[in-house]
Amino acid sequence: MTTLPGLDGWTVRGCTLRDVPAILAITRAGDIAALGEPDWSEDEIVETLTAPAEDPAVDTWLAAGPDGEPVAWAYVDNPQRGPRDNVELYGWPGRGEPAYGPLLELALVRAAERASRNGFERGVLRAGTLASETALVAVLEAHGFSFVKRHARMTRPLSGDERAPEGFDIRPVHPDELPRFHEVLESAFADTPDFQPTAYADWRTALDSLPSISWDEWFVALAGGEIVGVLQSADQALERGEGWVKNLAVLRGHRKTGIGGALLRTAFAAYAAKGRATAGLGVDLTNPTGAYHLYTGVGMRVVFAADVYERALLL
Repeated sequence: MTTLPGLDGWTVRGCTLRDVPAILAITRAGDIAALGEPDWSEDEIVETLTAPAEDPAVDTWLAAGPDGEPVAWAYVDNPQRGPRDNVELYGWPGRGEPAYGPLLELALVRAAERASRNGFERGVLRAGTLASETALVAVLEAHGFSFVKRHARMTRPLSGDERAPEGFDIRPVHPDELPRFHEVLESAFADTPDFQPTAYADWRTALDSLPSISWDEWFVALAGGEIVGVLQSADQALERGEGWVKNLAVLRGHRKTGIGGALLRTAFAAYAAKGRATAGLGVDLTNPTGAYHLYTGVGMRVVFAADVYERALLL
């Protein structure tokens, strides 16, 4: 534990799994203030702290005020080990905001170290925030960050009557098909602006570190006997009764054939059969593949949008 620079009486330290309750309390307090409901789950905190490319002792920070109570949390994240790192900052409303600046400075230094260690001559650090989080936006801009784009979280209620569509060859993935599943993901996302390739071994390592995986909610779409579309679900939203679409990908030559919508409807039916109340996902609103219109076309709506800011790293 060390002194948090610039704040008398404040301390900061790296995190361990023992800190999960404190971190969850901070993130949920911030979510409720900004969104009206909690968004983070305990499993997501554990997944973040145990991610393969993450060393929680130096890549995450828990800040405490003069009374010793943890009130702010931050971490840098770079699962692809590429030149672009990400930082997330959370503060207890009305108490944790003073730590934003010092934590961001720690993140800038650490992200630069990681980029240099990974052999890059240049790097960037990105940060996400809601437009309503004016204190965090001001800190980001004061530290040289500029607005880049907007992401949205979308949701759809599930009635329980959802059924998988007919006319498509869609089924759960088989274990021996995971290399092809990953290949389709990489190929389909390669034409998006922020694509960073992930080797299959790294992808599998990340999967193996997850607290749980519902493989029966991972679907493949076939054409001519070949996998041309995939849908990857995640268990991150189970606490709130929501099925979560982590990734949806269709190869370029098979887009606009209805496969994407069919994969989504198949997943919705699987979620509903397990008693989930909603289905959710996140979307980059600048995605050139038309993902946003696909999602609205199957009944999804925007719950909230988050802005992405970016700054070049000094290596």
